[in-house]
Amino acid sequence: MQVSFACTEHNLKSRSEDRLCGLRTAPPPGGGSGGGGGGGGSCQGGNGNYNTQGSAKSTGREPSGSRLVPQGHAHMKEAIGRHSSMKYRNLGKSGLRVSCLGLGTWVTFGSQISDEMAENLMTIAYEAGVNLFDTAEVYASGRSSLHRAEITLGNIIKKKGWRRSSYVVTTKIYWGGQAETERGLSRKHIIEGLRGSLSRLQLDYVDIVFANRNDVNSPMEEIVRAMTFVINQGTAMYWGTSRWSAMEIMEAYSVARQFNLIPPVCEQAEYHYFQRDKVEVQLPDLYHKIGVGAMTWSPLACGLITGKYSEGVPDISRANIKGYQWLKERVHSEEGRKQLAKIKELHLMADRLGCTAAQLAIAWCLRSEGVSSVLLGVSNTDQLVENLGALRLISQMTPQTVAEIDSLLGNKPHSKKEPRA
Repeated sequence: MQVSFACTEHNLKSRSEDRLCGLRTAPPPGGGSGGGGGGGGSCQGGNGNYNTQGSAKSTGREPSGSRLVPQGHAHMKEAIGRHSSMKYRNLGKSGLRVSCLGLGTWVTFGSQISDEMAENLMTIAYEAGVNLFDTAEVYASGRSSLHRAEITLGNIIKKKGWRRSSYVVTTKIYWGGQAETERGLSRKHIIEGLRGSLSRLQLDYVDIVFANRNDVNSPMEEIVRAMTFVINQGTAMYWGTSRWSAMEIMEAYSVARQFNLIPPVCEQAEYHYFQRDKVEVQLPDLYHKIGVGAMTWSPLACGLITGKYSEGVPDISRANIKGYQWLKERVHSEEGRKQLAKIKELHLMADRLGCTAAQLAIAWCLRSEGVSSVLLGVSNTDQLVENLGALRLISQMTPQTVAEIDSLLGNKPHSKKEPRA
């Protein structure tokens, strides 16, 4: 797939950037020798513990508008916002800065909650520093309008009058309508589907358009060329993938490099205590090789981790929504019962740490290498405020805490390069 040359080119570029970073942030007298070598290395000198990769070093001086914070991943440039405690990270190795917590609209907007509640959630999130709002052309398809979530999101954004440059909107293309040409990732549907999304969102462009699963009926070159076209036309800033395999993402990257097209910058993947392999093993490798970051969803496993299913399925819950019979079956399955038993132990651990089980689960997701942002799916303001509280726990995700969670879960994935214990 002609990947070797592309990866080498990317690594050389990263090394060049590291050298430049070392020049911009010369170490203090008697300090270390500048930035770390190799692609994705951090720029550290002396005893500095901040990853800056081109920003001001840990010398007591802070860049304008943000406060650098110590954090566990040398590859992430994480900073606290000017007017909130929200933390921001680069989306993969792109220059786009996204809040480490984003607001998703799956199930909720235009379906499970009222438009008034949706507006309240958007307002609280935005004022708390959330700048990432995720939707898709198919969300809330059970209502009278096939694309209700995008319409609801667009109406709220227009009503609030926020500066367009201050937030990031992402949408996903694949299931657009009933006709054969209204589904998939053909050039026709990518272009027409995105135009339809923009009309419903009442926006001139989205910041990221995701391919919402791979399309075996569309050649990869056609997909990458179409995504490059919409970016060049200004209707999207970046493009990414959702629920693609690592091999498919590498193929898209290879095609982009071969034909001088634009590669994806992000994979959107499910990630929680019981869904770990892809985000913890496959995506970090892609991040270091080709710069693809991770935007994850369902940190609470559709509410399973909150413990609300411990005594059965409540009448008012996602598992009782039409189309979510699979979730109810999962709760009642043998595997589901085992997971609920582990969740009870995790609740005890959260109590010791002085947080809720939901906050612990979200902070646990944010500690994973390569994760740029975790999308929250909430149905009321109390849930949102609680979930946003996970930010204060990131610093508590020490190796000891993570090891304790791994031991409790008993499902830590291992890469082929990593020997099993």
